[in-house]
Amino acid sequence: MTPPRVLVVDNDTEMLALLRRHLEAEGMAVVMSGGGKEAIRSLEDQDFDVILTDIVMDEVGGLEVLAAAQRAHSPTRVILMTAFGSLETAIDAIRQGAYDYLTKPFKLAEVTLAVQRALDDQRLRRENQRLRAEVERQQGFDRLLGRSRAMQAVLDQARAVADSDASVLLLGESGTGKELVAQALHWHSARRSGPFVPVNCAAVPDTLLESELFGHEKGAFTGAQQKRAGLFAHAHGGTLFLDEIGDLALALQVKLLRAIQDKAVRPVGATEAVRLDLRLITATNHDLATLVREGKFREDLYYRLAVIPIRLPTLRERPEDIPLLGEHFLRLAATRLGKTLTGFAPDAAAWMLEHRWPGNVRELENLVERAAVLARGPVIALADLHTEFSLAPGASSLRPTLDEMAGRYIRRVLEEVRGDKRAAAKILGVSVRTLQRRFSDL
Repeated sequence: MTPPRVLVVDNDTEMLALLRRHLEAEGMAVVMSGGGKEAIRSLEDQDFDVILTDIVMDEVGGLEVLAAAQRAHSPTRVILMTAFGSLETAIDAIRQGAYDYLTKPFKLAEVTLAVQRALDDQRLRRENQRLRAEVERQQGFDRLLGRSRAMQAVLDQARAVADSDASVLLLGESGTGKELVAQALHWHSARRSGPFVPVNCAAVPDTLLESELFGHEKGAFTGAQQKRAGLFAHAHGGTLFLDEIGDLALALQVKLLRAIQDKAVRPVGATEAVRLDLRLITATNHDLATLVREGKFREDLYYRLAVIPIRLPTLRERPEDIPLLGEHFLRLAATRLGKTLTGFAPDAAAWMLEHRWPGNVRELENLVERAAVLARGPVIALADLHTEFSLAPGASSLRPTLDEMAGRYIRRVLEEVRGDKRAAAKILGVSVRTLQRRFSDL
């Protein structure tokens, strides 16, 4: 392990020698400098973890050394050594960015403690930066894989609007990654330190959704035994993501429109509204313009939500991204399973390119994970992929229609969850009502 590097700066040669012997005995690599000019030259071509410098020196003092360290944009921590009469100067230096100060005369144990604290602070900050970068990788636009022109256009548009407070409407089929885009928009906005609150409007019964969104007072309805803040209130200072907005009942559409216009909500049973500060992102797999024409979705609400409409392409529209996504999901699955999986057999890769992917990226992820579990060797074979999509009895085509494929997939998922339509809807990424409507046609 590389020892920490400490630059000691002082006009007093005896003090330099004393501090060098002590810090080297503590396991540190020490560079000595007899004055501020020499120290600044050292900063130009060397990196140090800590600088221990006297404030009052001939020609160039410790404050100039502090300023030079800050200009270098390095994570170096600067500790000032000062006589009692210069204490006010040391305190002012702390305000300017110095990490700590020592008042002469001091004990060598105090030097060790100050330097170790500075090193611990530096390590903590570096770890925070690493964790922040990791969170950004997991929550930001890097999660949205795709080299295709269609996906790059989405990413360019999303990055351009991320830092605004404009309402965004995400359009696209189920499984295209709308919630991932919503999370990335939040993470890259000025509201990133606030909460991100996702709500699936289709998963909550209409009778409860108003209370879930806006909150309620105690006794507002049967079962309301205590006051409860709604999800709008929980998203205060952050982002509220309303998924499946196309399934919202007309009565609730009116109340949502009022909340957007007034920037406030009135809990069920309350007489006063609650002011809110949040960004609204919505998403749907429906054609809202068609629903507006059919009178099933309010036109004024549509235009409020679609200030920035972003349409996510289906996987069929970006086939060049399938190998990239497949390899990514395979690496993730291999890590989770503790298996060595190196890729896809040529016929398996060819089949993935020809498949229509009615469930889009979510379907691809689930299929690759299942194939990884079943794979007996390091390469995913065509048979591993066909466990989900083998031909149904009586089917003759190697390229079934989209409806046929969707029907088989729905049946398979329902079998896996033993007929639990709510669980199946969650896996399929659709509402229970959509599943019921689709399943009745099979």
